[in-house]
Amino acid sequence: MLQPLRMLDSKSFWYIEGVLFKWLLAMVASWGWWAGYTVVEWGDDVKAVSEDEAMVLVNHQATGDVCTLMMCLQDKGTVVRQMMWLMDHIFKYTNFGIVSLIHGDFFIRQGKAHRDQQLVLLKEHLEKYYRSRNRKWIVLFPEGGFLRKRRETSQAFAKKNNLPFLKHVTLPRLGATQVILKTLVAPQENGSPAGGDAVIKESKSKGLQWVIDTTIAYPKGEPIDIQTWILGYRQPTVTHVHYRIFPVKDVPAEPEALTHWLYQRFIEKEDLLTHFYETGAFPPPQGQTKAISREMTLSNLWLVGIQSLAFLSGGMWYCIFQYFYHCLF
Repeated sequence: MLQPLRMLDSKSFWYIEGVLFKWLLAMVASWGWWAGYTVVEWGDDVKAVSEDEAMVLVNHQATGDVCTLMMCLQDKGTVVRQMMWLMDHIFKYTNFGIVSLIHGDFFIRQGKAHRDQQLVLLKEHLEKYYRSRNRKWIVLFPEGGFLRKRRETSQAFAKKNNLPFLKHVTLPRLGATQVILKTLVAPQENGSPAGGDAVIKESKSKGLQWVIDTTIAYPKGEPIDIQTWILGYRQPTVTHVHYRIFPVKDVPAEPEALTHWLYQRFIEKEDLLTHFYETGAFPPPQGQTKAISREMTLSNLWLVGIQSLAFLSGGMWYCIFQYFYHCLF
């Protein structure tokens, strides 16, 4: 119904679309919230960079990771409506898949057969949609698949290449991370790109400024899948999310150095998760004696309002289709 506005005033269209997108993600978050699946946050306060462009790196254990992020980012200002997701193509076939396609998210196909082509498509997608739709954060899962599916292969690769043996995460893949940095990091003042051959079409943009290293931990290492999140047949669970913010200027651009930097982030994730599974809490930041956690909350009244609007919208479309059906038949 808003498509005519998109042609007349694209800025207003994408603002309204962003608000509706946030509401849709809030609906997904509400299913888990009312089932007792809550989130406790640790580490850096990402609200401080919510108005800047950032790349969010997340470990991947199950489909519920996406739902968890949809919940814990709801209170991070406008970022939830101005973010782009890189998700497995399977999410294209969920209830929010068509909306994500319109929003401009990128659904990536896994596997060696598709890898090179997908990276080319990702670069084209970022150049076409990221700045034109005023996106701020981009979320990706660098491991390239779920922990249970990739762990054995990752450990074999680590053994062959004399890399650390990881149990709670897998070694990340470089491709998508490198493409994002090359495409979205702004040129330096002297004109040479900060992250490769970055293509910045809008001079007002400061480019990608931060990398937010995000670690999701589930009690006893038992992740929540999307079916459980929707149906709520698991006992109430507190998921823990740890953030660490890095300035993008500290991230190396050369492939070999970037690979090492990325591996170090996931080695740190391994240490964080090992400490969490042993103690039930993340360790304090370096130089501090105590880790501070923040319980994330959602307003039940607001969630009821969102759900009510969804039912009203469904009723409206039912009446429209029923009217046209009777007119035609």
